[in-house]
Amino acid sequence: MAPISGACKEVVESVPNIAYYDVGTTKSESSPTATKSSATVGFIGKQGVYEHLECPSCKNMMYPPILQCPNGHTLCLNCKIRVHNCCPSCRYDLGNIRCLALEKFAESLELPCKYQILGCHDIFPYYSKLKHEQHCRFRPYSCPYSGSDCSVTGYIPTLIAHLKDDHKVDMHYGCTFNHRYVKSNPHEVENATWMLTVFNCFGKHFCLHFEAFQIGMAPVYMAFLRFMGDDSEAKKFGYSLEVGANGRKLIWQGIPRSIRDSHRKVRDSQDGLIIQRNLALFFSGGDRLELKLRVTGRIWKEE
Repeated sequence: MAPISGACKEVVESVPNIAYYDVGTTKSESSPTATKSSATVGFIGKQGVYEHLECPSCKNMMYPPILQCPNGHTLCLNCKIRVHNCCPSCRYDLGNIRCLALEKFAESLELPCKYQILGCHDIFPYYSKLKHEQHCRFRPYSCPYSGSDCSVTGYIPTLIAHLKDDHKVDMHYGCTFNHRYVKSNPHEVENATWMLTVFNCFGKHFCLHFEAFQIGMAPVYMAFLRFMGDDSEAKKFGYSLEVGANGRKLIWQGIPRSIRDSHRKVRDSQDGLIIQRNLALFFSGGDRLELKLRVTGRIWKEE
């Protein structure tokens, strides 16, 4: 008979997921990054075995530490916290019992990437699979709109429709542009996004960002381009941005960053055309009471 502990109250609360498992430090990581194994196909067909590695509460795959109650019911660490240490199957206290046998068994398995149907055909050790999927080149893209914390993910055609319909982003065709940015009170500079424009050029899509934010205590304006696709393809293109007036001119030339890099990462790396506020006001001319910047640009394909 299994040890008996006091039954606990049936209290379940939703709390943010907490991941304590470091997928980069298991023994399996010393194995080759990806292997081909026909045995894996047979394993996937054994649903009864596979289900032992699925948390019965959240239905996600379990990673160490895998917990079990005194009666042998298993649970992932996130759910142990969420159910306040009370086994959802038998209502006994979970304690801190590790299911080492199941953890060891998982270490011996090889599984396909979950993006297999989308083109990734590599096979990975169980404890390497999750780390790979976080960086798999076949994974969906995050929405490139930076004006809100948008959680939408998808592939490029889906994101294009999402940007147009949900964010009301301006869509343009062509590889040259001439934008005019106006702000009535340029002295109110906050970390805020001003505008996102999407260009269809060479059969690909590019996002032009123009923003007002601060570098330290200095208010600046910045324009930069991102490519809607992976970094390897983004490197096939180049772009230039130009702003100026009153006989002065600033020119930036670079390579568009992939939307795999977050908007904030690109902005904070200052990889784009940066205009100090005083210079931007000088370009605007006159009374310095209104910002009027004209930014022209061009996108080309590298030979």
